[in-house]
Amino acid sequence: MSDTFHFYEPRLGHGLAHDPFNAIVGPRPIGWISTRSKAGVDNLAPYSFFNAFNYTPPIVGFASVGHKDSLRNIEETGEFVWNLVTRPLAEAMNQTSANLPPEVSEFELAGLTPEDARLVAVSRVKESPVSFECKRTQILQLQTAAGDSVPTWLVLGEVIAVHLDRRLLKDGVYDTAAAEHVLRAGGPADYFTVGVEQLFRMTRPG
Repeated sequence: MSDTFHFYEPRLGHGLAHDPFNAIVGPRPIGWISTRSKAGVDNLAPYSFFNAFNYTPPIVGFASVGHKDSLRNIEETGEFVWNLVTRPLAEAMNQTSANLPPEVSEFELAGLTPEDARLVAVSRVKESPVSFECKRTQILQLQTAAGDSVPTWLVLGEVIAVHLDRRLLKDGVYDTAAAEHVLRAGGPADYFTVGVEQLFRMTRPG
């Protein structure tokens, strides 16, 4: 046993003050997902397990830990919108994480403006500088290595339309630093932003 490494098996517990998994796999993009129920109620919720999974066609996905409103709405309608969380929107995003009944819209709670998407029947966050309109491609319930079901569902969707604030385009290139992306880190309340201070470049070999 090495004295320089803390070793543990997750099934037996980590033995630390806080589970380090989320902090190690991070910071992560936030899946700020808007959906609409069959009854016409707009829902908006942040998911800390979110990322891109394919380039052409573009496919994004998020994991719903528990069978939540976003997942139910996507199962019913097959549509959702991802909205970029930026530093000015961080507090509003946090408000939308509140546990509300399905008939209450988080847009109203957080003081955000729902704006109709173009190709899906879902509202996007008007204040967000980037939104992806998505059509569901797959919903997969996760399993353990032993094949047991986990109460977490991976939702994948093809991006069929993009809303992009032109002020973030410089000579046709998207400026990530200027957008001030907010990323989820470990711990109960840790986040990061992206800025020019973190930027460095490398060119692929060959």
